[in-house]
Amino acid sequence: MSEAPKDLKYTRSHEWVRTEDDGTVTIGITDHAQELLGDLVFVEAPEAGSSLEAGTACATVESVKAASDIYAPIGGEVTETNAELEDSPEKVNESPFEDGWLFRMKPANAADLDALMDADAYAAHVEAES
Repeated sequence: MSEAPKDLKYTRSHEWVRTEDDGTVTIGITDHAQELLGDLVFVEAPEAGSSLEAGTACATVESVKAASDIYAPIGGEVTETNAELEDSPEKVNESPFEDGWLFRMKPANAADLDALMDADAYAAHVEAES
């Protein structure tokens, strides 16, 4: 079973969300997602300053196997992208929850985070998909 840290929230489309001390959130793809995709060769994150609506495709990751859309887990404004992924997309495979984060955003409504799954619910979701 892939890793699913308890301090994160998760989506059905395999994104994770970590709330930071300043109220922003950091977003990436789960360990399970990167395992399914295989070795990543390209990451395209949304531009800083762009506004996202929950559930809309906002980024793309490409592996040797396939390309996959990444969806905004909540609505808000992108504040930062992980520039290191431009030259080192493999960081997502090596460290999906730390060095391999995709982007950060300021939530339009922090209460939207409550609708996301906790680690146990996400693990059950992954199990049901298998």
